[in-house]
Amino acid sequence: MPVKSSTSPAAKEVPAEATAPVRPPLQRTLPQPTLASAEFWAAGSEGVLRIARCADCGAYTHPPLPRCRSCRGGRLTMAPVSGRGVVAGFTVNHQQWLADFPPPYVIAVVALEEDDGVRLTTNIVGVPAADVHVGMAVRVLFEKAGDVYVPLFEPDPDRTGRTLPVPAVRDVGAARPRVSAVKFEERVVLTGVGQSAVGRRLMVDPLRLTTDACLAAVADAGLTLDDIDGLSTYPSRVGSPGFSEGGIGPLAEALQLKPTWINGAADTPGQSGAIVAAMLAVASGLCRHVLCFRTVWESSFAALVREGRWAQPPARATGMTEFLAPFGAVSAANWIAVQASHYFHRYGGDRAMLGAIAVNARANAARNPEAVYREPFTLDDYFAARLVTTPFGLYDCDVPVDGAVAVVVSAAETAADRPRPPVLVEAVGTQILERLSWDQDTLSHEPQTKGPARHLWTRTDLRPGDVDLALLYDGFTFNAVSWLESLGFCEPGGARDFIDEGRGIALGGRLPLNPHGGQLSAGRLHGFGHVREAMLQLRGEAAGRQVPDARTAVVTTGGGAPGGALLLRRP
Repeated sequence: MPVKSSTSPAAKEVPAEATAPVRPPLQRTLPQPTLASAEFWAAGSEGVLRIARCADCGAYTHPPLPRCRSCRGGRLTMAPVSGRGVVAGFTVNHQQWLADFPPPYVIAVVALEEDDGVRLTTNIVGVPAADVHVGMAVRVLFEKAGDVYVPLFEPDPDRTGRTLPVPAVRDVGAARPRVSAVKFEERVVLTGVGQSAVGRRLMVDPLRLTTDACLAAVADAGLTLDDIDGLSTYPSRVGSPGFSEGGIGPLAEALQLKPTWINGAADTPGQSGAIVAAMLAVASGLCRHVLCFRTVWESSFAALVREGRWAQPPARATGMTEFLAPFGAVSAANWIAVQASHYFHRYGGDRAMLGAIAVNARANAARNPEAVYREPFTLDDYFAARLVTTPFGLYDCDVPVDGAVAVVVSAAETAADRPRPPVLVEAVGTQILERLSWDQDTLSHEPQTKGPARHLWTRTDLRPGDVDLALLYDGFTFNAVSWLESLGFCEPGGARDFIDEGRGIALGGRLPLNPHGGQLSAGRLHGFGHVREAMLQLRGEAAGRQVPDARTAVVTTGGGAPGGALLLRRP
């Protein structure tokens, strides 16, 4: 295939009128080639796409790995492929994420002709964005960017007008059965919960937010700081600024704590994985009262960057973003929007289903005095809002805020001494059944929802019909769709009928969803806000939005990389 040296392939997407202004040159975020990926990024110099191929079974693997994804053999080499493929999902991005990467542009996941289990996140060029569709036949071309050759895709002239089959939904299999009749969940209770001030651009030291939430949770549990013998958080010191106060060390120093055990990590089953880790520590007898906390200050951080008060030096894309950022796919909004487009292609439905989730969230937030956005809006308002990345508009996206939530996990035998009713943990769902990737596995749902959901039901005799309310992670409206279906509240593709234009998930519906407004309207507290709302509901303390006689609640956090689920109940 020919090598393209243009610095602005996105400009080819819409035919330019003679009087149209000239778009500025597009500057991509460059990937950092590794010892494994260097040949992939260099192969375009020859006009050839190269993908790792197993000499034993012939399967292809991307991104390059030391072992075959199919047979686990170790004889992989970078082999040339035809460069032909099919658009398995796509989104038209309208948001200016990067200063020198102007929208609109099309981000797509292309499945390769040789092996549709191999996907490339890329840009579709050479065609108006309105003409791109799932099932579109495409072929590769390359753009030289710095010292790498970026694979882009354009319509395949040899297959014009054809709609090709897309990769089938992969059966991820059943969750592992319980390995013991003894459930560690029965040895713990949730005894306290606290929250700091929550708002947009509070400009408050994030460690202060953390200490406020932690002190409130300890007091809520009827404990003192000297009773706290464990600390657990997500994601601790890792991640970008705005996503943590700095982890265990700063909090222990601020409150002069002396924990027996600590935990702080991002590789957990969702953000609630920090709570599951605390449960394990308590159930093992290592601790009696573990303080779990989660702090975000994305809103203030973004303001500091915009005002030039926080330097963000340019850097090459590494890790997971190596194969995403060069194409302007820098937000989870882009990655999940691709899956939403595939879902609509496979099962039908449209934005009205997503809009019902957003409108319901705002109606619930109106009953919550702590919610960031409480002004009601209608489905018409939803459709009138600006697009972010199709099919997502402004109201499909959760609200970045500053705030902290803390939860106390205690030994079950201490429950009688606590001032408030304990919340019991019926089951956890933590298993990984899908590839830890945003684009390499089934695109019919948000990844990492099926594993935790299926695992959850192996650890309890309760079933979806026994659940009184759902606190489902809603970083985007489509996340909630994926969790509803993965948890078995409806069949794959059945969310539209289950939601029933919002009636099915309303406060008085068959399954009240996120009564506090969720992250879409109450604010993105990164999953911990969902745990707090579940506790308040099960304790009968959700004034103004209380689900009548709520006895069992399911809580999900994360998804994508990776996710987790909790089933909580009243005694």
